[in-house]
Amino acid sequence: MRNKSRSFLAGFSAEMLRRRVYPVVIAYALVCWALLQIGEVTFEPLGLPGWVMTLLVVLVIAGFPLAAILAWMFDITPSGIRRDARPMIADTTIDDPASIAVVPFTDMSPQKDQAYFCEGIAEAILHALTKIELLRVAARISSFRYANADADLQDIGRKLGVSTILEGSVRKSGDRLRVTAQLVNVKDGYHLWSKSYDRKLEDVFAVQDEIASSIAGLLLNTVTPIETTSTQDVLAYDYYLRGRQFLNRFRKVDLESARQMFHQAIKKDPKFALAWASYADCYALEVMYADPTSSFKAKAREASERALALNPDLAESHASVGLAHMINDDFERAEQYFNKAIEINPGLYEAYYYFARCRFHQGDMASAAELFEKAASVNPDEYQSRMLRVLVLRGAGRLDEAKDEARRGIAVVEKHLEWNPDDVRALLLGAGSLIVLGEIERAERWMHRAMDIDPNDPISLYNLGCNLAMLNKAEEALDYLERAFEHGTISKDWMQHDADLVNLHSHPRYAALLEKLAA
Repeated sequence: MRNKSRSFLAGFSAEMLRRRVYPVVIAYALVCWALLQIGEVTFEPLGLPGWVMTLLVVLVIAGFPLAAILAWMFDITPSGIRRDARPMIADTTIDDPASIAVVPFTDMSPQKDQAYFCEGIAEAILHALTKIELLRVAARISSFRYANADADLQDIGRKLGVSTILEGSVRKSGDRLRVTAQLVNVKDGYHLWSKSYDRKLEDVFAVQDEIASSIAGLLLNTVTPIETTSTQDVLAYDYYLRGRQFLNRFRKVDLESARQMFHQAIKKDPKFALAWASYADCYALEVMYADPTSSFKAKAREASERALALNPDLAESHASVGLAHMINDDFERAEQYFNKAIEINPGLYEAYYYFARCRFHQGDMASAAELFEKAASVNPDEYQSRMLRVLVLRGAGRLDEAKDEARRGIAVVEKHLEWNPDDVRALLLGAGSLIVLGEIERAERWMHRAMDIDPNDPISLYNLGCNLAMLNKAEEALDYLERAFEHGTISKDWMQHDADLVNLHSHPRYAALLEKLAA
């Protein structure tokens, strides 16, 4: 009974927010207060009878419910005032605790070329909702797996363990935008809330904010406005979304493309903190995997500090500064910023993941294992933290734990590859865990498949070398490690602590490669 009552009150409050009744009521009260003040000061000097003031008070009181009713019934839109004929939010029960998954919005644009933009809108809303303490939000990598999926929303919700799902569609044509959003109750499949927005493209941020605020209002009975992005420049936002799309692929060529996109974003909006943080991350990751030049290290530090100066309350800014300090071997300061990022947003996967890598570089494998485990718990469907934890556990001689983690990790990788069959990194890290489990033939198939997709990426070449070293194919492993060095770079600290390469430690070519890395 309590849940049902809470659901009705939350739904009614969210509907009041959606129909913009609150702003109208507040505006009406302010205007009426001003009129009464004017009447009190001017009516008597003008010689007006006392009943005029009384009439004004009566009209003000009588007009209050009329203003609220009109605000409920009509919307003010770019095309004029129109009747809001949509039904009120359903009176249905929402399970406690409040939880939601946001799936990528469907691209309804004429050319079907706006998938990145649709994902960006959904991701901005998801990211904003994760900041609400009482709301449990499914991780992006979990819910975004269902992009363009035909599966039943109730089935998706049950798999993700949430009580509600936000879905929608976007039609972008020229400078016009139509966004439709629906919140679905997983328990019964009914809509809890839905709305369509016909706006100019420049209004996309207001649309995102309103959707996020409406969802919070419904699920948590709050009317707190929510901001979903730190820019108001649509073109800068478009570049940022394209950059994120490249960055998620994690190959050298994609890192370069992502960096170019983020650079365009900050040229359009120099105060776009998220773009600055991602721009810095590109430089830091390129230092780790592609180009260790001091200029890239400096640019990573400068860009991350710019992001922090623009928005010191943004967890991504602190994680970015931490990563920049890590690649400059300032591990103590890196730890401070990673911890601050986690304090601001305990659900930020990248903060735990980069912190774990930092501990690995330092040789603190116990802490690295814990942080990789925490990263996996924050983002259960992300494979990298699990695969690297297998490496750490195996190197520490904790073989049973390593095998258990490998089994869990392979299950995650298999799901990931269903939706991302060309992810070379997933194939190669997964192959390493298959070797740990003794599934050698399958591991070799995955390695061959990865090399067929991208035979020259330095990140891929290094991971392939590690897998071959585990198989005691020393000469072949060193061939690929040397190729990785030729095409990009290898972290000396990481390589020295990498348990996959133990079989190579006594080989002269391995020692020679370490000398090159130290030069």
